[in-house]
Amino acid sequence: MRLQTATWPEVEAYLKDSNGIIVPIGSTEQHGPNGMLGTDSICPETVAFGVAESMEVLIAPTISIGQAHHHLGFPGTIALRPSTLMAVLVDVVRSLYRHGFRHIYFLNGHGGNMATVNAAFQEIYALSSYGDADLSDLRLKLSNWYMTAGVGRLSKQLFGDQEGSHATPSEVSLTFYAYPDEVKATTLSPTLAPTGVIHDADDYRAQFADGRIGSNPALATVGAGERLFKASVADILEDYRAFLAS
Repeated sequence: MRLQTATWPEVEAYLKDSNGIIVPIGSTEQHGPNGMLGTDSICPETVAFGVAESMEVLIAPTISIGQAHHHLGFPGTIALRPSTLMAVLVDVVRSLYRHGFRHIYFLNGHGGNMATVNAAFQEIYALSSYGDADLSDLRLKLSNWYMTAGVGRLSKQLFGDQEGSHATPSEVSLTFYAYPDEVKATTLSPTLAPTGVIHDADDYRAQFADGRIGSNPALATVGAGERLFKASVADILEDYRAFLAS
């Protein structure tokens, strides 16, 4: 069930049987010449919807703008400061907690969010530690759709050392599976993007002119995306069920 299409009585009824919810979180940022700007949000959202097809779980609206200032050298990117994203996450969690949600599972698609999300978790838990609120029964978890064991094995099998670290053929494939009418064809030069360390937006654009880092997303296909989708759904389904039982 999707929170956005549910009514409040439906959510109230759901909470009688479960206090868990999945919150997809990602980013709106460049993903190379053939990658959609919404890649990091589309991927976790698609996997979350897949999990909901296998069990009764509520899926929250996707937090689709993340910590991505280093991509601002490319048109279309929208970014939040780490402090802004933390404030958003604290308010999201406290809103859900007020209604009775106690197991809040963030399914992430953007590596740049990880440190900020974990810092937000500590801000929330600190409310209990300092006696500002009793959140002792609250459980939070961050999982990354692309870092599950099944996805890792499959990505290596499909793309080997051409996976890279940004605008990867795995994530682009999953978006092609989710939106097959939006598949983008492109010629990449060089075929395999360089690698390196980036700092701010200007440094990123200067080093990686087309936005890719170490990847060859020309390998992305709808078929590969379907396989990656199934692998991630299976892993996240198992992980979410274990989280509910914690």
